[in-house]
Amino acid sequence: MKRELTKEDKELAAAGYDHLHEDKDKKAGDGAKGQDVDITEHRYTFDELGNELGTVIDVKEPEHSPGLTPEEAKTRLARDGPNILTPPKKKSAFRKYMDCLLTMFNILLIVAGILEYILLGIDYKDNFQNTYLGGILIAVAFLNAFIEFYQLQKSEAILASFLAMIPPSCHVVRNGALTSIPAADLVRGDVVLLRTGDKTPADLIIFGSTDLKVDNSNLTGESEPQERRPLPEGSRGSAVEAENLVFNSTLIVNGEGWGVVVKTGDHTFIGQIAALTGGESGNKSPLSVEIGRFVMMVSTIAILFAIVFFVVGITTVYKGKASQTVTFAVSILVAFVPEGLPSVVTLLLSIAAKRMAAQNVLVKDLQGVETLGMSQCYLALTLLATDKTGTLTRNQMTVTNLWSGERMYSAFQSNNDEQETENFSFDKPGMSELVSNASLNSRIKFDRTNVPFSERTILGDATETGLIRFAGRHLVDYDDYVKRHPKVFEVPFNSTNKWALVIVNKPHVDGSLTLYIKGAPERVLAKCSTYLKNGKIEPITEAFKAAYDGAYNYMASRGHRVIACAQLLLSKEQYPADYAFSRTDVNYPSSEYCFTGLVSLEDPPKHGVREAIGTLRLAGIKVMMVTGDHPKTAEAIARKINLILGDTRESLSTKTGRPIEEIYEDEVSAVVVHGDDIDSLQGWQWDQIFSKQEIVFARTSPKHKLEIVKHAQALGHIVGVTGDGVNDSPALKKADLGIAMNISGSDVSKEAANMILLDDNFASTVKGVAEGRQIFVNLKRSIQYTISHSTPEVIPQLLYVVVPIPLPLSAILILVIDLGFELFVALSFAWDKPETADGLMRMPPRKPVTDNTITMIKKRALRRTKTLRRDPETQEIVRPSRLSVLWGQIKAPFMREFWEDKFEESDAESLVDRKLLSYAYLEAGVIEMVGGLVAYFVVFWKAGFSPSDLRRAQTASTSGTTYFLSSSPLFVNYQGRTIDAADQVSALGQAQGIVYLSIFIIQCFNVFAVKARFKFPFGKNAVANYYNFCGIFAGACLGMFIVYTPPLHVVFGGSYHLSPLYWLIPIAFGCLLLVWASIRVMLMRKSLQQARVKDIKGLMMFPTMRTMSMRSRH
Repeated sequence: MKRELTKEDKELAAAGYDHLHEDKDKKAGDGAKGQDVDITEHRYTFDELGNELGTVIDVKEPEHSPGLTPEEAKTRLARDGPNILTPPKKKSAFRKYMDCLLTMFNILLIVAGILEYILLGIDYKDNFQNTYLGGILIAVAFLNAFIEFYQLQKSEAILASFLAMIPPSCHVVRNGALTSIPAADLVRGDVVLLRTGDKTPADLIIFGSTDLKVDNSNLTGESEPQERRPLPEGSRGSAVEAENLVFNSTLIVNGEGWGVVVKTGDHTFIGQIAALTGGESGNKSPLSVEIGRFVMMVSTIAILFAIVFFVVGITTVYKGKASQTVTFAVSILVAFVPEGLPSVVTLLLSIAAKRMAAQNVLVKDLQGVETLGMSQCYLALTLLATDKTGTLTRNQMTVTNLWSGERMYSAFQSNNDEQETENFSFDKPGMSELVSNASLNSRIKFDRTNVPFSERTILGDATETGLIRFAGRHLVDYDDYVKRHPKVFEVPFNSTNKWALVIVNKPHVDGSLTLYIKGAPERVLAKCSTYLKNGKIEPITEAFKAAYDGAYNYMASRGHRVIACAQLLLSKEQYPADYAFSRTDVNYPSSEYCFTGLVSLEDPPKHGVREAIGTLRLAGIKVMMVTGDHPKTAEAIARKINLILGDTRESLSTKTGRPIEEIYEDEVSAVVVHGDDIDSLQGWQWDQIFSKQEIVFARTSPKHKLEIVKHAQALGHIVGVTGDGVNDSPALKKADLGIAMNISGSDVSKEAANMILLDDNFASTVKGVAEGRQIFVNLKRSIQYTISHSTPEVIPQLLYVVVPIPLPLSAILILVIDLGFELFVALSFAWDKPETADGLMRMPPRKPVTDNTITMIKKRALRRTKTLRRDPETQEIVRPSRLSVLWGQIKAPFMREFWEDKFEESDAESLVDRKLLSYAYLEAGVIEMVGGLVAYFVVFWKAGFSPSDLRRAQTASTSGTTYFLSSSPLFVNYQGRTIDAADQVSALGQAQGIVYLSIFIIQCFNVFAVKARFKFPFGKNAVANYYNFCGIFAGACLGMFIVYTPPLHVVFGGSYHLSPLYWLIPIAFGCLLLVWASIRVMLMRKSLQQARVKDIKGLMMFPTMRTMSMRSRH
C-alpha cells in the first residue's frame, strides 16, 4: 500500500463501492393481502381469550401460567392436526422429467433422430440403416434425461432427509413447567415463550412482553421491526395492524414475550395467504450457468461443423445425395456433443450432498449443493468472516475475574493471575453489589424451578448464563433473593445500546428502588460520574480511569469478555415506589450512575478451531473475525487461534516505542478495526483494511457486519459468513455462503443461512472446502475425459470427405462411444479421491482476489460511474430505458473496452478453460486420433488395401462404382490381387471395429492420464477408485459385444474376424498417452509450485488446550 494516495487513487478506490450507496427500490408491502384473513382473536379481552381457548393465563406473572395438560394437548392435536403448513406446490415428476429432456444436447439428438426418420420416409431403401440410427438417437435423449431425472430425485430425497434432522422447536408451558417441544406438536391454547432469535411457531396473542419486536418483512413488507405488546382490552384494528398479535414464521429480533396460541398450521395468517407459500423459484446456481455456457458453446460448434461438413460432403463425396449427406452431418453433430455430461454433473452433486451429510454439514436446498461443490461457495470461497462467541469459542462463559474499588479478585482457581490477586469472597468490598447486579439484572429462564439450582438448565445467552451460574453459587437462596426484589422497570440489552438496565424494588437508606446497569465497559463508564470504593462513593478521577484501563487491559488481553456494572440508589422523593418509568420518552435515570466494577468471563476456543483456521489460510482463504467484543478481547482470542500472527500498528508501536502516527500501513500485516469507525470509512480505507492478511472487526453491530460483507463482495471476494445469533442474520443472508450453527444457533440465523453445521464444529468448514474443491476437480476430469474422444471421432470423418477414404466410424458407433462405455467411465470419476494429501488445500481459490482483479473491477466501476446519467437538480441516478440497455448491448462488441475486458488476463480458473480444451482436443485427442487411424490402416493393409487403394476405391464412388458393399464389384489392389465383395465388407467391418476399440482402449489409459496433475499417472492414488475399473469393465463388455456379435453387424458394422493382436496398437498409443501425461506433470510442476500458497510463518497447527487453567500468560 502506498504511503500517500493521490486524488486519482482515492477516486478509483471509491468507485468500487459507489453502487453500495445507490438508492435501491423498496419492495412494496403485501399487507393488503392480509385484510381478509380469518383471525379475530386479537379483539378479545384476556378473560374472553382464556374462555375461548379453554386455557388459563397469568397476566401479572406470565411465567407462572399453568398452560395445558399433556392429555388435553394430545386431544387437541388429534382434533386439529399437527401445526405444519401444507408444502408449497412443486413441479410434478413429469414436468421435472421434461425439464431434463428439453436440454440443448437432448434437443439436438431428438431433432437429428426425427430428421433420420424423415429421410427414411423419403427413400426407405437407401436409408434403411436410419431405422436404427434415428431410433437410437431419440432413445439416447430419453435415456439421458431419465438418468438426470433419477439423480435429481435422489438428491432431493437426500436433502429432505437432512431437513428432517433439525425439526423446528419452541418453548411451551405444559402443566406449569417450561419445556421444549417440536413446533409441529403445538395446539390452540398452548402458552409459548418467545425470545430474541426465535422463529414464531404459530399465530399468538401476546399477554406479557418486554421490549418485544418482530420482523414482519416476509409477510407484510414492513422493513422496520414492529413492536408487539399485550392489550388487555384487545385490538380494534385489523389482524395485520394488531399490536398484540404475532404471526407464524415471523422472526423475534428483540426482547421476549409470552403468548397464547390462537391459530396453527394452515389456519394461521401465512397459511391463509396462498401467494406467500407459492412454488419453487427458478433461480439457477452459478454452476448451472457455467455449464449452460459450455453446453451452448459446444452445441454451437457442433451445429456449425455439421453445416460445414454437410456443404463439403454434398459437393464432393455424395455429389447431390442429400439424404446420405444429412446422415453424415448427423454423425459429426453426435461426435461433438458430450451427451452424458448432464447426468455426470447431477450424480457428482448428489454424491457431494451425501459426503457433506457425513461431515455433519446440512445443505438446505439442491441449489445449495451445486453452490457447495462448485462456484460461489466452498470451492471459490476467498474470504470467511466469522463470529467469535459460539462459533470460534465454546459459548460456555465462566466468570474468572472481578475488579472493584481498584482491586482485582480471582473467581477461578488458576495459576495464571498475578500473585497479588486476591481470591473472590462475597464479603469483600463491592462484591455483593456485583453479585446483585448479575442476579437481578437478568432475563434468563429455567427449565424447572422445583430442583436444586445446580441441576437446572438455564435458558439464556452464554454471558447471562455464566453470570447467573456465578451468582447462584454465592447466594444462599437464589429464587428467594430474586422474588424479594422484583423488577419494576427494564430496558433489555440490544446491539445498538450494548447495555441492559433494570430497576428493582430493593430498599436502601434513601428509598425503595435500586437501578442496576451492565454492558460494554466504555458505554457504562460514560454514564457514570462516581465509583464505589470500600463501600463509599468516590468521584471518578484521572487516577481511577488509569486504574480502570489497567484492569480492563489485564482482562481483555487474556481474551476474556469484560462486562461493566454500575448502580444508582434512587431517592424516594424523586422516584417513589409507584413512579411510572417509560422507555419511549427516556423517563428513567440515564446518567450519573455509580460504577461498581468489572466482571470478566472466559469463553475458551473450541477444539480444532486453531488448526481449522490455519488450514483455511494455507488454502488461500482469508479468515477474519467480526465480533461485538472489545478490540483487545477479540485480538487476544485471534492470536490464540491463528487468526492474527503479525503486528498491528498498535502492537508494533508498543514493541518499538515509536508513536503510532509514525507507523505506516505497509509495515504491518494485521489490523483491528473498531465498529465505531466503520460508518466513516472511505473507499481507500476499506481497500487498506482488506489488503491486510489478518483482519479483526470488533464492537460491531448487525448493520456493521452487513456493511463489511457488502464491501468485501464489492472487491470481488466470494464471502462466507459463519454465525449463530440473531445479530448475524443480515450478514448470513447477504453472504455468498451463510453458515449457521445448529445447536447454539438461533432460529433467525438458521433461516438466513444456506448451510447449517449440525455439530456446531467450525472445523467442518475445512472439510467442506476440501470436499468442494475435490468435486470441482472430479467434474473437470470427467469433462476432460469425455470430450477427449471428439478429435478421434471428427478428424476421421474429415478425412472421409477430404481425402477421401472409407468411413472409419459410423454415426451409430459414435453414439455407442458417447453413451456406451464413455458414460459409465465418466460417471465413475465422481468417486475419485484427492490426488495428494494436501495438494488441493495448498492451492489458492479458483477465483482469487488479487491487486490486479481489484484494479480491474474498480476501473470498470469507475467507467460505469462516469457514464451514468444523473438528474441535474437532485443528482439522483436516472435509470436507462430498456431500449437504451438493448442498444448498449448491441454496440458493445464494437467498442474497444468490450474486447479489452474479454481478453484481460485473469488468474481465475473456469470449469472449462484453455488447458482443459488443449489437453482434450490437441493432446490426448490427437494421440487417440493417430492411434485409431494407424490401427485402421494396418487392418486394411493386412486385408490387401494400401492407403492409395483406399483413396482410389472411395473416389470411384463419385463415378457410380461403390465398393465395400455386399453387391460391390471386384477390386484390384496395388499388387494386382483381386478382392471380392465379401472380403471388402469384412475388411471395412474390421477397420471400423478397430477404430471403435482403439478409442475405447486409449480412453481407458486416459482415465488415469486426466488425473495426473500433482503426481505421475501411476501408483496407488491413480488406481484407488475401483469404480473406474467397473466402468472400464462395463465398457469392455459392451465393446466386445458390439464388435464380435454377428447379428449386431447389421446395425453397428464391425466383424468377428478382427484379431485381438490388433489391440496392441491402441495399447501402445495408450502407453504413449501416459508418457505424455507424465511429461506434462513435469512441465507443469514449476507453475503449480509457484501457484501454491506459501507457508505462513508462525502458524500453530496443534490442538487448543482443554482446560481454562492453561490460559496464556501475558
